[in-house]
Parts: sequence; structure tokens; C-alpha cells
Amino acid sequence: MTSGLWELVLQGVWVTIQLLFFSALLATGAAFVAGIARTHRLWIVRFLAGFYTEVFRGTSALVMIFWVFFVLPPAFGWQLVPMWAGTLALGLTYGAYGSEIVRGALAAVDPAQKEGGIALSFTPWQRMKLIMLPQAVPEMIPPFSNLLIELLKGTALVSIMGMGDLAFSANLVRLALQESAEIYTYILLIYFVIAFLLTRVMRGLEKKLKAGVGKAPKKPKKKTAAVGVPEGSGVS
Repeated sequence: MTSGLWELVLQGVWVTIQLLFFSALLATGAAFVAGIARTHRLWIVRFLAGFYTEVFRGTSALVMIFWVFFVLPPAFGWQLVPMWAGTLALGLTYGAYGSEIVRGALAAVDPAQKEGGIALSFTPWQRMKLIMLPQAVPEMIPPFSNLLIELLKGTALVSIMGMGDLAFSANLVRLALQESAEIYTYILLIYFVIAFLLTRVMRGLEKKLKAGVGKAPKKPKKKTAAVGVPEGSGVS
């Protein structure tokens, strides 16, 4: 390929990385809010969180992108640029899947830990912050890593809006070259490299978060003071 076509592909890579970053931030926030709300003592909070989860898990991400980009503008009188439309649709969709990861990890924490927090008169927020989340978050990392890879592949859906992501750029290059095998082989490799790097980063994060979980604090070494024996005590 010529340098101009490679430049087009690199621009698509940058757009894809930006979309992945913003969507992942929104998905993470939505996952934690909805996942924690699913464990709330008030039924209305649990109902609203469950309603969000079921709606976005039960609908197609592609249709959701169409809905956000084409249906919302005439309904509300404003237009989202493709980047934010894609971020909103993908972030909320994958956040719904992530909420089940959060809920499941919180439910897996030993109930005795929660009871201990109650015995110490911790508020529900203190129990969540100091007891539940520090133990649950490390267990969320592997499934969140898989979800992040799925989100990376889902970013290709935004090409239907004419957004210049990696998939859209690849199609333009294909039309310019009138040949598909070369460009799509390169695109497959680029997606693989990005996914591999994300996996390594998430594994490093998992090891870091699990490093201090379940370990007893180190006890300080006791210093033994030398005891003098008075002369004539009969002790030799």
C-alpha cells in the first residue's frame, strides 16, 4: 500500500482507540453503578438497575447505535457527533453486561465479611468501600478483560455512521485498491495486536490488585534487650 493509504489506516486506528477509551470509561461507570444498585436494600433501586441491565443486554448494539444516531435527533432536537453517539450506545450496552460481573463478584464475597462490618457499626457505604469492593474488584478483572476485548471488536459497528474508525478506513482502502485480502489481513492483525496489549495490561492490573489481598500484615520484629547480670548473683 502507498503511504497515503497507510496514513488513512493509522487515522482509523487512532479513532478506534479513542472510541474504545471513552466507551470503556462509560461502560465501567455504568457497570459499577448498576451492579452495586442490584445489591441495594431498596427494591425500587434494584428494579431500576435490573430494568437498565435487561433492556441493554436484550437489544442489539448495532440497533442501539442506529437509535442513538438517527432516532434521538428528531425526537429531542439535537444531534450527537458520531464519536459521542458511538460512545453512548456502546458504553451503555457493554456496561449492562459489566453490571452482572460487578453484582456476581459482590455476591461472591464471604457473608461473614459483611457481618463483620455490621458488627463494627460500619455504614452500608463504608462496608461497600472498605470490605466488599477491595475483595470483589480483583475477581472482576478477568471477566472485565474479556468484556473489554468484546468492546474493542464492537467498535467496528460505528462504521455504519460513516465514522472513520479502523473498519471504515479499511473499507475505503479496499475500494481504492480493488483488493480485499491484503487490507483485511492487516486489519485483523491490528485488532489482534490491540487486543493482546489490552490483555497484558489487564493481567498486570489483576496481579497488582491481588498482591495484597488475603495477606496478613507483617509483624514488626521484636528487639531483645541485653540483660545485665549483677556480680555475685550466682548465675554464670
